[in-house]
Amino acid sequence: MSASQLPSYQRPSNTKIVATIGPACGKQRCLADLIAAGVDIFRINTAHGTRQQRQQYLDDIRNTQREAGRPIGVLVDLAGPKIRLGELPGGQVRCAVGDQVRFIRGESSTTPGELVTNYAPLIDELAVGDRVMLADGTVGMIVEECGKEYAKCRVVQPGVIRNRQGVNLPGVKLSIPSLSQIDRENAAWAAQNGVDFVGLSFVRRADEIRQLQALLQSNGSESQASDSQTSGAQVIAKIEKPEALDHLEQIIEAADGVMVARGDLGVETDIAQMAVAQKQIVAACNRARKPVIIATQMLDSMQHSRLPTRAEVTDVANAILDGADACMLSGETAIGQYPVQTVEMMHRIALATEPLYRQRPPVPQPDVEEVGDNPITEAIVRAGGQLAEQLDAKMVVVSSASGLTALSLSKYRNFVPTIGVSRSEATLQRMCLYWGVIPLAGAPTEDNSQLLEYVTNWGQKVGGLSSGDLIVLIAGTGLSASAHNMVVVHQLD
Repeated sequence: MSASQLPSYQRPSNTKIVATIGPACGKQRCLADLIAAGVDIFRINTAHGTRQQRQQYLDDIRNTQREAGRPIGVLVDLAGPKIRLGELPGGQVRCAVGDQVRFIRGESSTTPGELVTNYAPLIDELAVGDRVMLADGTVGMIVEECGKEYAKCRVVQPGVIRNRQGVNLPGVKLSIPSLSQIDRENAAWAAQNGVDFVGLSFVRRADEIRQLQALLQSNGSESQASDSQTSGAQVIAKIEKPEALDHLEQIIEAADGVMVARGDLGVETDIAQMAVAQKQIVAACNRARKPVIIATQMLDSMQHSRLPTRAEVTDVANAILDGADACMLSGETAIGQYPVQTVEMMHRIALATEPLYRQRPPVPQPDVEEVGDNPITEAIVRAGGQLAEQLDAKMVVVSSASGLTALSLSKYRNFVPTIGVSRSEATLQRMCLYWGVIPLAGAPTEDNSQLLEYVTNWGQKVGGLSSGDLIVLIAGTGLSASAHNMVVVHQLD
């Protein structure tokens, strides 16, 4: 099935697009336009807005999804333990190289040169020689003296700081918990409302992911631990701190997916190492068969421009060539002037870039022993994808209760369109994150003959299938302990 033959609501690129919802695109009409332009998942950022606003966003997404007649995923992004400045004298302070600045306790400051934060233990946990980065890393300081009620710093990187801007402490070991009380409340809300993905910010260790998974389960959600479970929010671990890179393999193993959150990661670590870190994270996720999202400033200039910079286009293309399953837009769609045009541009870049996969070494293949999948299912999935390419099949159809088999097929990066079917609406919405997988709702999954008939009729209706075309079906006979033990090649009469 060629790109032009896919149904109108399905964009033909394989790389998925995550778009952050916000004031610029929060109405249902704009959401429908974004879906038509190529959005697969909408992100709700809990660092902004009220619970009432977030509930309205979620309701509008689900209503738009039903009107579009296709699955759409929802990612609720927890704010995490973000340290922020308090109120500053006059609302902002200009810092010059060599200036002396003191962090003190409290919620506001009226004295120039004194700063406060929302993290009370900060004074106790800073030490001489620690780095303090402010305003997304544009202002830098070094701690030179610590007292019982203050920490004195010297400015080494000048700039302007403003009320409530973020504070990053590269390499400083903090006692702040990974989940604040507000994060817990937002996670509970997400679980109770059937959200598909929950992003955990500033992950440091795998046990923090397990804590969130337990919290989601206690609020009615189930983690996808086996192919028999068909519902529940998945945890997306956001890699933003050097401790996360130190424990990367364990974090990937515990999480359901990973986000390379380059905003804070580029401040918490050496920004010159960002590209290398991104490639290492993506490769590790591909080996472990976990979906990975690249985020932050991908098309940032399109907040105010109809065209991206050449560097941004190259950045998106390189993320795709690295093996990312999805690319994410933040301010571009949440508050930007051109949200729909930005999604269309990301889609165009994906279409132009993905054919290069065939000219490059393949992305790291999944490590079967590492992920512990059933060897029969694994062999069937791999062989089914290869068979579809060798026979020039028009599509691969995979029936999956939880989506794990569809994800496995996705990670082999076959270029035959993959149609994912499931009796679970939640599973179909999770498939929205899987590279190259088109979730198709309404298909019968209990009878393989009926399933093939349904998919054939659907393919003919949208103009992608005709007499003589081949479909490869990956499914199960029900006679084996393995859920997937059968490959069927079906030729249309």
